[in-house]
Amino acid sequence: MATHIARWDLDKTYLRTDFETLRDLVKTALERADQKRTNPGASTLLREIVRSGISVHILSGSPEQMRRRLEDKLRLDGITWDSFTLKPNLQNLLRLRFRAVRDQLGYKLPALLRSRATAVESGEEGPACGETLFGDDAEADAYVYSLYADFLAGRVGEDLLLKVLERGRVYEDVVAETMDMARTVHHADVVERILIHLEQQTPPDDFRTYGPRVVPFYNYLQAAFVLQEDGRLGADGVLRVAVELVTEHRFDGDALARSYLDLARRGHLRGSGVVTLAPALAAWHEQGNVPASAELAVMTARLPTMAEGARARWRERDQTLPDYVELVDAHNPRRRR
Repeated sequence: MATHIARWDLDKTYLRTDFETLRDLVKTALERADQKRTNPGASTLLREIVRSGISVHILSGSPEQMRRRLEDKLRLDGITWDSFTLKPNLQNLLRLRFRAVRDQLGYKLPALLRSRATAVESGEEGPACGETLFGDDAEADAYVYSLYADFLAGRVGEDLLLKVLERGRVYEDVVAETMDMARTVHHADVVERILIHLEQQTPPDDFRTYGPRVVPFYNYLQAAFVLQEDGRLGADGVLRVAVELVTEHRFDGDALARSYLDLARRGHLRGSGVVTLAPALAAWHEQGNVPASAELAVMTARLPTMAEGARARWRERDQTLPDYVELVDAHNPRRRR
C-alpha cells in the first residue's frame, strides 16, 4: 500500500517543451525520446522521490499518441512510475470538442478524482494517504490542483464544484462524469503541497490567492528543500539535486544558497531541514571524492543563517478558501489567448 503519492505533470514541469505555435507542437510530437530535454534537476529529484518509496503518478496534457516516446524518455532518465495518464486529444478533435483540446479543468480534475477513488477502492492506497502535486504556471495546474485538494478536504462541496464546472464551460457529459466520480472519493485533507514550476516566470505573488500550500519555484533544488522539510526526501536526495545543478547547469555555491533564500523570504520554508545537510555531506566525504564538493560546502555553510530568517517568515497554512467560481474565468492563461 502506498504511503505517499507524487503526481507529476510533464510538459513544462518535467520536460522543457515549447508548443506555443502549431509548428512547435508538431516539432515536439516528432522528437525522439533522446531529443527531449528535462528541466534542470527534475530527473534527479524524481528518481530520489521513487527511491524514497513514494508512488509516482503522471498526469499530462500531452496527447495519447505521444505515449511511447514519453515513456521511452522517462526510462532513459531512469524513472519508474505507477500510472501514466495522457490526454485523448485526437478523440476530442474527432468529436469536434475543440474547447477540450486546451481545457485542463475538464481533463485533469476528473482524472485526479478517478485516480484517487480507484486506488483507495482497490486498496493500493489508504484513505489518508498524502499527496504532493507537481505542475507549472503555463496552464491551470495551481487552480485545478487547489480545487482538487479543497474538495478532498471537504472545504469545497458538490454544489460549489458543479458551479465551477459549469462556469468553466466543461462539456455536459464530462460535468456529469466528474460529479459521479466526486461522490465516490473519501474526503480527507491529504494534499500536503502543490509545487508549481515557474516555467513562464509568472510572479510568485500571483499564486498567493491559493494560500501557502501552493509553492511556486524556479528550480528543482527549491522543490527538494520543500520536500525535505515535509519529510518526503532525505538530505542525500537534496544534495544529489544540488550536484546536478552544479555539474550540468553551472550553478555555483552562491546560487544554490540563494535558491533556499528565495523560498525563505517568501515564507515557504520552516528552517528545519538544513541541519541535516552538512552531516550528510561529511558522510559523503568519508566515502571518497565528492562531485561539486566546493559548491556544496558553500551552500551548507550559508544555509543555517538563512534558516533563521525562514523560521521568522514561515506562514502556517490557513483555511481561507479561494473564490473558485470567480477564478475559473481566468484559471487557464493558454486558453485565454
